[in-house]
Amino acid sequence: MAQGLVTVAYIAASILFILALGGLSKQETARRGNIYGIVGMAIAIIATIAAPQVANYAVIAPAMIIGAIIGVYVARRVAMTGMPQLVAMLHSFVGLAAVLVGIGSYIDPNNVFIGVEKTIHEVEIFVGVFIGAITFTGSIIAYGKLDGRISGKPLMLPFRHGLNLIAVLICIWLGYMFLGVEDHGGVWALLIMAVIAFIVGAHLIMGIGGADMPVVVSMLNSYSGWAAAATGFMLGNDLLIVTGALVGSSGAILSYIMCRAMNRHFVSVILGGFGTAGGASADVEGETVATSHDNVAEMLTEANEVIIIPGYGMAVAQAQGTVSEITRRLRAKNVNVRFAIHPVAGRLPGHMNVLLAEAKVPYDIVLEMDEINEDFPKTDVVLVIGANDIVNPAAQDDPNSPIAGMPVLECWKARTTVVLKRSMATGYAGVDNPLFYKDNTRMLFGDAKESLDMVLSRLES
Repeated sequence: MAQGLVTVAYIAASILFILALGGLSKQETARRGNIYGIVGMAIAIIATIAAPQVANYAVIAPAMIIGAIIGVYVARRVAMTGMPQLVAMLHSFVGLAAVLVGIGSYIDPNNVFIGVEKTIHEVEIFVGVFIGAITFTGSIIAYGKLDGRISGKPLMLPFRHGLNLIAVLICIWLGYMFLGVEDHGGVWALLIMAVIAFIVGAHLIMGIGGADMPVVVSMLNSYSGWAAAATGFMLGNDLLIVTGALVGSSGAILSYIMCRAMNRHFVSVILGGFGTAGGASADVEGETVATSHDNVAEMLTEANEVIIIPGYGMAVAQAQGTVSEITRRLRAKNVNVRFAIHPVAGRLPGHMNVLLAEAKVPYDIVLEMDEINEDFPKTDVVLVIGANDIVNPAAQDDPNSPIAGMPVLECWKARTTVVLKRSMATGYAGVDNPLFYKDNTRMLFGDAKESLDMVLSRLES
C-alpha cells in the first residue's frame, strides 16, 4: 500500500475514534460508538501492516493470530464482574509495550539521528519508557486489588511521599545522563530508570485505598494513552499519537469528573487515596432488622415510588436480569421505578450502566446521583442491591470517616430502605455503614440473585 493511502486510512481511523468517544458518552449511542471504534481499529491495523516499511510478515502474522485467539478467548470467558480487572490488565500491556518499544527504538542501529533531532528522539524515548513503566506495574497492582488478590487497604510506608519524590528526582538525573551519550551508551541509564519507574508505579497504587480504585482505573487509562502517544512520537506514527492523545485526555477528564463526584482532589487520590483521614471513625451502634422476601414483595407492590440502587454485589450475583424483570412487573402495576447510579458504583466507571443496559432496562429510568438524590424523601421504597460505600451516611455525618465528604446516595431519607447483602461485611473501602442500623432500614440477607428471584416469584403469584 502506498504511503499516501496509509495516511488517508490513518485519518479515517482517527475520525472514527473521535466518533466512537462521542457515541460512548451516552447510553443511547454507546452501541454505535463501539461499532465506530471497531471499524476504526480494523482500518488502523490493516493500514499499518500494509505500510511500505513493514516487510517481515513471517513474524507479524503468527503474532497477530496468537494475539487474536487469546483476545477472543479472554473476551468470551470474562464475565461482566471481571471487566474492571480485565481493563486494568489491558492497561498494563500498553505500558509494557511502551517500555519495550522505547528500549528497542534506542538500541536500533537503523535509527541514526544527529543534533536536535537526536535530543528530541531520546527525550521521547525516556518519557515514553518512564510513563509506560509506571503504567505497567501500577495496572498490575490495580488488577490485584480489584480481583481481591491484594488487600484494598492502602500501604502506608513511612515517608512514602518523600520516597516517591526521591525516585522521581533520581529519574530526572538519569535522564540528564541519558541525553547526549553517543553510540547508544546511555542504555544503562534507561534501564535503571525503567526499574525505578516500575517500583514507583507499584508503590503509587499500593498507597491508594479500595474506594478510590474506580478513579485509579480511569487514571491508568489516561497513563496508557500518554504512553501510546509517546510511542507514536518514537515511531513517527501519527495515528498512534492521535489515538494516545484521545485516550490520555479522555481518561484524565473522566478521572477529574469522578474525583469531583467524590469530593476528592485528583492529586490527593494519587498520593494517598481513601483510608488516610485523621482521627478515629465514630462507633456504629444499634441493631439490624431482618426482613423476608414476602415482606419485600408486599412493600414493592404497595409502593408508588421505588428507587433501585445497584452495586458491585448485583454484578457478582449476576442479578441484573432479575432486577429488570422485577422492574417490568412493577411498572406494569403503575409503580414508578427508577434507578440511582453513583459515579463510582461498582469497580469501573459506568459498570452499573452497562449491566443494566445488558439487561434491557430502559435508559430513561436510569438516573445519575445528582439527578435523583433530592427525590429520596418522596420515595416509598429504596432497594439497595449489593451497594455499601456509595450509600453510607457516615460520609456526611462523621468527619473522621475515611470517606468523609464523599457525596453519597441519600437513600436513608426514604420511607423504607431495603438492603440486600450476603453478610454484615464492610464495603470495598473497609468502612462500617450506619445505614444498616437505621430505624427505617430492613436487611434482606443472602445471595442477591436468589433473594430477588424469590421476590419476583412473590410478585408473580
